[in-house]
Amino acid sequence: MSAGGTQDTMSGSDIEHTADLDALARLLPDGAVVTDPDILAGYRQDRAMDPDASVPLAVVRARTTADVSATLKWANTHRVPVVPRGAGTSLSGGAGGLAAGIVLSTEKMREITVDPVTRTAIVQPGLLNAEVKRAAAEHGLWYPPDPSSFEICTIGGNAATNAGGLCCVKYGVTTDYVLGLEVVLADGTVVRLGGPRLKDVAGLSLTKLFVGSEGTLGIITEVTLRLLPPQPPASTMVATFSSVQAAADAVLAITGKLRPAMLEFMDRASINAVEDALHMGLDRATEAMLIARSDAPGAAAAQEIAMMVQACRDAGADEVFDTDDPEEGEAFAAARRMAIPAVERTGSLLLEDVGVPLPALPALVGGIAEIAERNAVTVAVIAHAGDGNTHPLIVFDPADEDMTARAHVAFGQIMDLAIGLGGTITGEHGVGRLKKAWLPDQVGPDVMDLTRRVKEALDPNAILNPGVLF
Repeated sequence: MSAGGTQDTMSGSDIEHTADLDALARLLPDGAVVTDPDILAGYRQDRAMDPDASVPLAVVRARTTADVSATLKWANTHRVPVVPRGAGTSLSGGAGGLAAGIVLSTEKMREITVDPVTRTAIVQPGLLNAEVKRAAAEHGLWYPPDPSSFEICTIGGNAATNAGGLCCVKYGVTTDYVLGLEVVLADGTVVRLGGPRLKDVAGLSLTKLFVGSEGTLGIITEVTLRLLPPQPPASTMVATFSSVQAAADAVLAITGKLRPAMLEFMDRASINAVEDALHMGLDRATEAMLIARSDAPGAAAAQEIAMMVQACRDAGADEVFDTDDPEEGEAFAAARRMAIPAVERTGSLLLEDVGVPLPALPALVGGIAEIAERNAVTVAVIAHAGDGNTHPLIVFDPADEDMTARAHVAFGQIMDLAIGLGGTITGEHGVGRLKKAWLPDQVGPDVMDLTRRVKEALDPNAILNPGVLF
């Protein structure tokens, strides 16, 4: 039931908060504040399944910027932590609940307006990435960023984590398409940053400050997105290798000569998991597979594919296949998108998101294999290989305490490895709560101090997503 409704479901230590929640409910439309325990339980964890996440005191389902503003004014006054949440698909524990806080959900903020003349879209944060793509396509336009979870993740979450995807090797990530934002600050102040202008350097680049800030500086309530003309039909190449090193060598050879529209990597464990799920005839014995695309216009696509085919053969590929049939090519892209849920069927996952400069990619992939062997855990590896962003998927049984401990050791060692190779602990999923212990090791004390000063200036009472980043 909603706070202020016909039934009070709060109990125990939460009773003292009931009056305050009732006051919040009076500030918002009927039903916006939810305290039903069964519903609250669904907002405890995000897709990262952080075991330390808690059932929140309440969930606010905002429909408008005014709802968000009123909620944050109330929360700031009462020093109540607020966790922003979209679809709950965070893979870094950035949207899990806090026992003493509320979850502010933007899932019901779903309006979109597309302007085909300026090639922009004004989007509320609850709209799914796939829905933005469809709305743009209705006007003959294209929104490029395409996380593997594009069918279930929201634009607000994409902006909050600066999400990437399969085509970012050529087209860039979310921030490259964010022209403007409407953001509600911790005290409820609503600010507009940027707008539908392709060039705008007036003042500090505050729009970029909020993209990727993981809900720690403000809550995004509207995004102005840049759209492109439709992507040309793509040609696809698939190559298999008897060693991970050979596949990595092929990646370096390809990226040294051109910018493919996609260049994805799958190791043997992820290939077999996908084959178990899709039964599409993937080679179970191969050690690595590359899936690459070219969307160059006209004959240039065939030329680029030929260059990629030759690079793979020179690197020692066992088999190379290419097609200009869009449906056939999309089947292989779908196999790559299926990798995480397919591996997830084999056990619980600790999902990594480490990235390195491209020349270090072979050392990263090889080092991950050594870490897996040293800790006696299975680590399936998929990667946006064209930009060095890998997703090691550590499989474990949470009922096995020893295996769980070894999995967490491997989790930390993989991040240490990436940092040691001049890389990052997260390329697109965000730091969240799961990786914050390693952030100082990557950025250093001076940058951490600067980050805290920015946080303190915008959120002096530290109510916005506490435990994320810090």
